[in-house]
Amino acid sequence: MSSPRGGNDASEEPLSPAAGTKADRTRSQKVLDTVERIGNKVPHPAVIFLLLCMVVIVLSAVLNAFDVGVTYETAAPEPVPVTETYEGGTEYPSMEVPPEAQYEHTYETVTETAKVESLLSGDGVRFLFTSATHNFNDFGVVAVILVVMVGVGLAEEAGLIAALIRNLVAVAPRWALTAIIVFAGILSSIASDAGYLVLIPLGAVAFISVGRHPLAGIAAAFAGVSAAFGVNLIIAPIDGIITEITNNSIQLVDPGRSLNLTSNIYFGIASTFFLAALITFITERVVEPRLGPWQGSAANQPRTQNDGLDKAAEARGLRFAGWGLAAVAVAVTLLAFIPSAPLRNPDTGSLVEDAPFMDGLIVIIMIAFLVMGLCYGRGANTLRGSAASMEAITKTFAGLGGLIFLLLIIAQFIAYFNYSNMATVAAVKLADQLESANVSALWLLIGFILVTYLLNLIIPGIIPKWAIFAPIFVPLFIRLDVAPQTVLAAYRVGDSPTNVITPLMVYLPFIVLQCDKYRKQAGVGTVISLMLPYTLIVGIGWLLFFIAWYLIGIPMGPGAPVKI
Repeated sequence: MSSPRGGNDASEEPLSPAAGTKADRTRSQKVLDTVERIGNKVPHPAVIFLLLCMVVIVLSAVLNAFDVGVTYETAAPEPVPVTETYEGGTEYPSMEVPPEAQYEHTYETVTETAKVESLLSGDGVRFLFTSATHNFNDFGVVAVILVVMVGVGLAEEAGLIAALIRNLVAVAPRWALTAIIVFAGILSSIASDAGYLVLIPLGAVAFISVGRHPLAGIAAAFAGVSAAFGVNLIIAPIDGIITEITNNSIQLVDPGRSLNLTSNIYFGIASTFFLAALITFITERVVEPRLGPWQGSAANQPRTQNDGLDKAAEARGLRFAGWGLAAVAVAVTLLAFIPSAPLRNPDTGSLVEDAPFMDGLIVIIMIAFLVMGLCYGRGANTLRGSAASMEAITKTFAGLGGLIFLLLIIAQFIAYFNYSNMATVAAVKLADQLESANVSALWLLIGFILVTYLLNLIIPGIIPKWAIFAPIFVPLFIRLDVAPQTVLAAYRVGDSPTNVITPLMVYLPFIVLQCDKYRKQAGVGTVISLMLPYTLIVGIGWLLFFIAWYLIGIPMGPGAPVKI
């Protein structure tokens, strides 16, 4: 691995000759080329975020001087009284979320006032000087990357990843490769952040293995993981939280009504297949033609322990890796899938709701790749002894140095932005403008989706935006005879497409790092130019899909009609 802007031997020039001359390229390709050139001429991402930190600091002081603020209703976790269980404990209410079995609702609607806080005030300056360490410690993406890369990095160095991709390509039809990667990316939301860290690098390797451009593989996987994050074929952990927030907002106008976890399942399943097909189309008809054929040679592609390995040794390594995966699966089954297992919720027995199993998926994935990598290395004789295994992990971590520094700066920017309350103020003011618009229910739903597209650029998280929007829009649409499940489905449509281009996407530096492995001086502009077609086409296509669903009147889920 390398720094997010540093080149390496496994790369190519930004525009390969095979991609076509300037005269041959279409207007849209020229526009994206311009986006990439401009984006990559800006300073290093770390410098960009340092400048953004300064902008936030100054702007917060200016807006605070003009007393800019808003009052709004939001969904917040109910305070939970706790008793002292250790020296220094407290009996005061906390914001800890208790098991659902303790009482009916976890969230309550509260009225809050958000005023832009100045980072140049006394309190703001103290925050700047005292919070840096805490900001980085609380930036969970750093820990997630480090934990997952222990297993994935060793598996990659051992040659397991390349062997799996070669065998996948051998059995899967060439035409289906993109669809498989995209579909796996959409389904990966059940495993939280694992799709970013595992599937995106695999997408590049899979495309290279059949002579296709690795950046197209990265783009396809990234779009599947992030541009379609809000839907799945099954109930994901995030569904429980946003459904709970929705129910709390419903109580404001109709205490007898509530949604269950399946209220969007029909829409989610249909959207999953629709988006998988659409993202596959974008990759093969828009993104990959612009990139042109892959010009990298076997001599300068990233080398693995599989170089020169005979097929018998690789087969033996894969067999050992299969045994290792089976052992991990048995252990996880005993720990999670039998009654009263330790990875179930100790109070409710649930495997999903507040369960250690869901919280521990990242660790489970890390262990699975670690065990499979060790077993493959032993079977294929690519990792000889414990020293080789430690060297593989150390090599992976050494390559993450530039990324970790960049994440340190991003953590400060996000903390400053949150402290200033500017994102909340902007969200509420836009929501107020939309609420006051005198339009029909359908046009209001369309406006709601478009506002969510826009706000997602500065508030990427699916939960924080919904905590602000739900108490405003759910009661409003109920009064217009639009069912809450329809509003929730509309929110899903608006939440995801701009994930892949927002500079506040916490995994953007990791994506840049992956692109840099295959293109010299790849930067933020490279990623945005790759992903902008997905944002535009998925945004428009999914919006039209939602409109058609609404007009036809297909239920959003079992017993969940479009209108009241």
